[in-house]
Amino acid sequence: MKRLCGLLAGVVAIMMLGGCASRSIYSWGSYENQVYLMYAKPDKATAERQVAALDEDFEKARSKNKPVPPGFHAHLGYLCYQLGKGDRARQEFEAEKAAFPESAVFVDRMLANMQSK
Repeated sequence: MKRLCGLLAGVVAIMMLGGCASRSIYSWGSYENQVYLMYAKPDKATAERQVAALDEDFEKARSKNKPVPPGFHAHLGYLCYQLGKGDRARQEFEAEKAAFPESAVFVDRMLANMQSK
């Protein structure tokens, strides 16, 4: 009986540890850190640096055949817009809308704001 309880406790422990190590379907890369730095330490996260880091993250995600998280392309589009790269910004906003249709209202508003300026 003690052996059975010990075995059962071991199986439960393994299952609990396995559940804690769940994998994300997204390749987050440095995206969350880039957004944080943009607001908390803007001098360390210039638009140029962020675009370079996010482009690298996107290539790594593609090589692993994993999607980037919601907001990734919208953030990248906003950065490109700040840098005066309107075509690239529009491309990123459209990619966000295609990957996450629920973002269409937000993305369409961003696109409309781009056209009005």
